[in-house]
This record gives sequence, structure tokens and C-alpha cells, in this order.
Amino acid sequence: MIPTIAAMVLCLQDPIVIKKKAKPPEFHRWAPKPPLGWNSWDCYGTTITETQYRANVEVMSAKLKPFGWQYATVDIQWYEPNAQGFDYNPAAILTMDGNGRLMPALNRFPSSAGGIGFKALADWTHKKGLKFGIHLMRGVPRQAVDKELPILGTSFKCSDIANKANVCPWNSDMYGVDMSKPGAQEYYDSVFKLIASWGVDFVKVDDLSRPYEQNQAEIEAIRKAINRAKRPIVLSLSPGETPIESGDHVEFHANMWRISDDFWDSWPALKSQFSRLSKWTEFQGPGHYPDADMLPIGTLANGSRTTNFTRDEQYTLMSLWAIAKSPLILGADMTKMDSFTESLLMNPTLLAINQDSVKNKEIYNNKGVVVWAAEDPKSKDRYAAVFNTYDQYDISNADLLSEGEPINRETPGQGLPIIANLEGYSKIALVVADGGDGLKFDHSVWVKPTVELTFGSIIDLSIQPWKFATVGFGEPSLKNAPGGKPLSVKGSPVPLGIFAHAPSVLVYSLPSGAMSFSAFAALNDSCMSETTGGTVQFFVYGFKDGGPQERNSRRMSFDLGPAGAKAGNKVTDVWTGQSWILESQTTILDIPWHGCKLLKISN
Repeated sequence: MIPTIAAMVLCLQDPIVIKKKAKPPEFHRWAPKPPLGWNSWDCYGTTITETQYRANVEVMSAKLKPFGWQYATVDIQWYEPNAQGFDYNPAAILTMDGNGRLMPALNRFPSSAGGIGFKALADWTHKKGLKFGIHLMRGVPRQAVDKELPILGTSFKCSDIANKANVCPWNSDMYGVDMSKPGAQEYYDSVFKLIASWGVDFVKVDDLSRPYEQNQAEIEAIRKAINRAKRPIVLSLSPGETPIESGDHVEFHANMWRISDDFWDSWPALKSQFSRLSKWTEFQGPGHYPDADMLPIGTLANGSRTTNFTRDEQYTLMSLWAIAKSPLILGADMTKMDSFTESLLMNPTLLAINQDSVKNKEIYNNKGVVVWAAEDPKSKDRYAAVFNTYDQYDISNADLLSEGEPINRETPGQGLPIIANLEGYSKIALVVADGGDGLKFDHSVWVKPTVELTFGSIIDLSIQPWKFATVGFGEPSLKNAPGGKPLSVKGSPVPLGIFAHAPSVLVYSLPSGAMSFSAFAALNDSCMSETTGGTVQFFVYGFKDGGPQERNSRRMSFDLGPAGAKAGNKVTDVWTGQSWILESQTTILDIPWHGCKLLKISN
């Protein structure tokens, strides 16, 4: 039977109340539409060079510029000569001028020779018809403070304004700036005067949106400094999650701001963005955009891998970002772009939805089905994005077989044994839930996961292929933790295990005669030296025959009336180009797990 989503009108969420707002500030005019661009972080981490930047810009100019893509941004650590990978060196030596302002590392950006900074690279980018962006950390360099460098145009020193108690927890390059101190605003003014002289069009300022209230004075100082620099520099605040309570403030100080922590290519991370984007709808408008973060598609991580997202998940990613009017900032290595990635970025209807549509909002969210709607202000065509966020193997349809106690860094042995009775079950789901302190550094490992069969024979589950896997970050591993380090617990090597970053679900088929499961559920040593995360809980679920959805999609009869459709309208699938005429407001949609249908509805 086809599941029916009937009486959808009755399930609509309450209409969003748009508050009357103050007159828009001038800087909103600098980004009248959500920025379309590229950022170097996902593919190069801290190591981007001028050669790599120029190679990507050549591709962007030739292929993406005709579709409206325009910003090309050099991300973090461009001022560090010896930057490596995606990690930060706590003893990094930074390149600066005599006034404590960061300068490009000459060995990585040779065109910056002679103290001209990014001026030559920005000019070259502009000649390619694109706009130039850079990343900055909040604050004043520790080196500038230690050396007591003078603040340009004042009698004050960098040491006079440093707030040594307000330091980024994951990058030690900078001290915070105490905005109550004389010279503090002048320091930020000098920084943005410098980058404006280079021709910078876009700046992403990091370690700013969280904790927002603590950093609010610096946000205001940066806004003031950009205004004084007399150049239309689009301002992006990072990372999130920006608190919704600060929505009014951030809207009047930045062009875009992150609504989550760093977004990478995992389904749990993508699924969590639905509620965030819906929550932030009232703060979206010309010149000010809640930012769901970069698009981790294509080739990533210095060419070592391609995205972990399936094709259906990539359709969902692009459709959600577009119809929610999030900025679209590509993270891929454009020099290695495949045809499928290009098709996602060059779809004219998708880009029209992101750039030009109005009345964008979530209109339905129930039991894994989410629908957003929007309208073309000129043609009055309507758009509907229908998402199937169900998991193919939904543990809510499974039986809980075992629930472990929460585990953290203080747990003796870093873990606990977990066992489960498997009699009568055809599949098993190994689940690790985050312990409530966020996803970061929840490095969990199932040590010696075994299934005992009738008559006492044993199967090592770590060498069996899984049917389904979804993890909080990266991908499951049998031998290595992040960074390639071998799995270990309490210093003891784990030759074979199942490593998965929480929250994670791994589903395995069970052989006939499966009697019991056992494992040591633990934290991997890779998280023990960190200061955040590291609290998890392990569960085992079982599916009986007929329990899991074995189809590759969910078929539903869907009422498109609330999205503005009626009988006789033409409906076009944006991704496939397939069109049909509605015989009534209801249509049948067959949507893959984690996939979507992005529809254009015309009279």
C-alpha cells in the first residue's frame, strides 16, 4: 500500500510572523542575493598555496562564473609558513607586519613579496571576473602581544588590548581583544584598512559566533571597522551554532552567519540542518543569510577522498541549501571536478531558487517527511522540495536488545562490555549515541564485536560487510582512528574493531543460528587528550524478518496544494527534467531514502 500524506493543510506549521524591523543597514546592499562561491578549507585545510588557489580560480572562472558563482576565498592559516593538514600547530610562527597585522606567508604566496600582501592575487582574481575572499581569526596575534608591537596610528601596543582569558579553544594563534581598552577599535580599524587596500571583497571571521554574547563587542568592532574601511567587504561570521536569541543583532552586523558547527559529509550532520534552517527563516532576507556552511561534495581532503554523501544525499543537500536560501559555498577541489558535481552546481533552476525565490519556508515536517516551499516573484511559479529523511533501516522500527551505561573519559578502562540476545533476529544494528555534549571527539570503537552461533561457533563482525552505515563524521573504520592512527584503548592496540564517530548506526545481516552478540564498547585513545566531547552511549538493536525497509525508496501519495499547486499545473522535477500535468493536487512521489524531489510548479 502507498503511504498517504493526506490532509496536509491541517498539518501545516503555524505561519511565520515577520517582525517589523529597523531600516536595513547599508552593508546589506553588498550581498543582495545569497553569496555563491568557493572556499579552500574542505579540500586543502590549512595548506592552500597560491598555485592551488590560482588553479581553482581558473576552473571557477571558466565553468562556474557564467552561472553566477563569484567569490573565491583563501581559508585559515594563510599567514603560517609551515601549516600542515587540517590541524593547528600550537607553536606556529605567523607572518605579520610591524603593527601586528597578519600577512601572507611568502613561501606559499610568492606574489605577496615586497609587503604588498594579497593585492596582486586579488587583482588577478578580479581580472578573472571573480571576487577575492580571505579568512581571519578573531583577535590579535599572540606573537604581536608578546613582542609588544605598536598599533598603527596610536601610542598603544598590541599587549595593551589583549584579552588573554578569551582565547579560541581550538586554535592558539590569537588572543581576544578587550574592546574596553584604548586602542582596541583602532587595531581592528587598521586590520580592515589593510585588507581593504588589498582589494578583499569577502572576509570570513572565525571564532566569533560562539559564544556569541562573549564576543559581541568584537563583532560590533569588526562591523565598525569594515564600514570605516570604505570598501564593500561582505562579512561572514563563523563558526556556529549562532544562538537564535542573537538573531536581531547578527542580522544587523553581518551578511551571513553560521547556524552550526563545521558541516562535513555525514547524513546525521545533514539531517540536523533541517530544523536549524527552519528555525532561522525569519532572519533571512536580502543582504543577511543564515549560513548552513560549505558544500562538502566532489574531491576533498587534499585529494585523498571524494565526498561520503551518496548521490541522493547530495541532491538533498543542494535542494535544502537552495530553497532555504543559504549561501552556497563550494568546498571541492575544482581542478578535479567530476560531471555529477558540475551538474549540481550548474543547474539553472536550482540556482534561481536560491538566488531569486521568495516566501521560502518549511511547510510540513512529520515523521521523516519534510517539505519546503517558495515562489518565483516574477513568473509566480512555485517550488516545492519534498525530502525523505527516513533511514532505510530506522531503529525506531527495531527492538532494543541492549543498552549500555554512558561512557566518558573517567570510565574505568575507557569502556564497558555489552551483550545482546540475538535469537529470532535477522539483522543487528550497532548504535552509538552522543552523550549530550556535542559530536566533537566522540571517538567510539566496538572492540572484538562477535556473534556466537548455535553449537558455539563465532563470527567476528568487524570483518563482515555492513548493509547500511551512517556516522556523525567521516566514515566507519576497522583499523584506524582520524588522522590514520591505529585503533587503541588504554594504550592497548585494537587490531580489528569497528570505529565510528557518534552518532552512528551500522546494520549487519545475521546468519541463521545467531544466538548472541558481545563486544567491549569503548572510547578510542584518540579522544582522550581532547578537552571537549568524549561522552557516548552504546546500544544494540535487532530487526526481525520483514522489519527493515528493503526497498530503495519510499513511495507516497502527496498533496501539493499547500505549495500552491492545483489540477492542470505542470510539474517539473528539477533534477531529472521529467514533467507531468497534475490531474489533481495529489501526485505520487517515489523518493529514495535520504533523497528528495525538487519540483517546479507552473500554470
